Amino acid sequence: MTRLKGVIAATPTSLKADLSIDIDRLLGHCRWLLGEGGCDGINLLGTTGEATSFSVEQRIAAMRAVAGSGLPLGRIMAGTGASALGDAVALTRAARDLGFAGALLLPPFYYKGIDAASLADHVGAVIAGAGPQGLKIYLYHIPQNTGVPFAADTVARLRDRFADIVVGLKDSSGDIAFSRDLAARFPGFDVFPSSEGSLAEWKLSRFAGCISATTNITGALSRIAWSDPEGEKGRQAVASAMAIRGVLAGFPLMASVKAALAAMTGDAGWERLMPPLRRLSSFERTELFARLGKTDFAASPAAAG
Repeated sequence: MTRLKGVIAATPTSLKADLSIDIDRLLGHCRWLLGEGGCDGINLLGTTGEATSFSVEQRIAAMRAVAGSGLPLGRIMAGTGASALGDAVALTRAARDLGFAGALLLPPFYYKGIDAASLADHVGAVIAGAGPQGLKIYLYHIPQNTGVPFAADTVARLRDRFADIVVGLKDSSGDIAFSRDLAARFPGFDVFPSSEGSLAEWKLSRFAGCISATTNITGALSRIAWSDPEGEKGRQAVASAMAIRGVLAGFPLMASVKAALAAMTGDAGWERLMPPLRRLSSFERTELFARLGKTDFAASPAAAG
């Protein structure tokens, strides 16, 4: 299977009024992302997708629905991280068995101070439990949320033991130097920073692309940046995408991305979030769109979610 590359959207999970997952809206958005939305791939059920707020059963049901939808699973990775080993095993096994391109694995995030060897052993236990055959794992490095980093020493241990299985890492730390170091230190290991700004240097730094919440909104601009990182059009696209990203990141991010999608689609249902997250207040929403109005957001195509 071809490895994931390029612009990948960490998609939000759409909700019904009863806070169950709205599969139809989610599938429509995924189809749009892979078409007019400009994205090469999708990260389903990650942080932007509020995955840890759903039960294992809800997450697997959503994966099954996506797998049965006709969407190209070779372009979609599914988030499978969980604090409990058994849950991570079940989710990772499901992602592989259903045919997703990879499993995006959080570290066990309750206990802190986990050493590199123990963290690598945990990932090894997930691999053993799920079964290694056909498994592709992307590590999810987001220490500001988990308190448990996938440090370079842990990556080295996993690459020594599971080079054909542990194939990449999403770096949501915001530390671009960390991403550069990993890509240089581990040739063939796919490193995805989480900001569209990294697209300006993906060839130089040997990044595999970016995985970002805000590419749900900036995907078309990010596609230009990925295609032409060294040209003037690419540089302008990065600047435009980053201006939009900067506005969205100035508010609670999941709420601002969903509010922007609601505006783009004309579907207010996009603004629902799972507790404990909340939608933007009226004041925040007004301020968000006032600031977005000074960017290229208005030029973004209407989504078909």
